[in-house]
Amino acid sequence: MKNNLTLVIGNKNYSSWSLRPWLALKQAKAPFREVRIPIHQKGSGKKIDSYSKAGRVPILFDGKVKVWESLAICEYAAEKFPQARLWPADPASRAEARAVANEMHAGFVNLRRHMPMNCRASIPLKKLPAPVQADVNRVTSIWKECRNRYGKKGPFLFGAFTAADAMYAPICLRFRTYGVKLDPVSRAYAESVLSLPAVREWVAAARREKEIIPDLEVKPS
Repeated sequence: MKNNLTLVIGNKNYSSWSLRPWLALKQAKAPFREVRIPIHQKGSGKKIDSYSKAGRVPILFDGKVKVWESLAICEYAAEKFPQARLWPADPASRAEARAVANEMHAGFVNLRRHMPMNCRASIPLKKLPAPVQADVNRVTSIWKECRNRYGKKGPFLFGAFTAADAMYAPICLRFRTYGVKLDPVSRAYAESVLSLPAVREWVAAARREKEIIPDLEVKPS
């Protein structure tokens, strides 16, 4: 089958939104070409605009079809590759998976702002600000609820890997980078995500990148 898929992404070290659909496509075993545009660099905005007037990565092209925005790309991948089962088959479980994925998409602003994704770094934070800790607590609450309900079906939020796991994968990386202490259930889940070959591939590529974005480099507390 001819490969018409192209995914435009940002830096693998920093671009959490790029990781999400990239991982979903990898887990779906979808063949795609990758175009990397380092963000926050001179001229990067113009390059991104040449692909999408939204001005942000990621962007997926499938022939003449263009899909921008991470969760929308995951939804497109789920429809194009139904055999990958990027959403649970059961309607109730699927609705729940979409809900937690959308909560990740729309929320946790304090966590994302205070702990930007940085795959190369190890920056243990001694104490998190209260709003950040509240976000961490909500994330781990979601993880524990899903794992308690679906844990017998596999190691991910809904047993088998779904787009919901793709949405939370950058949070797993953030928790490792900043040394966030996790309960046993959350820690086991995060380790399952971080152990995926595709996640390891992404992190290995991130560590080979040379770009440094000072605004996304957090100093140890």
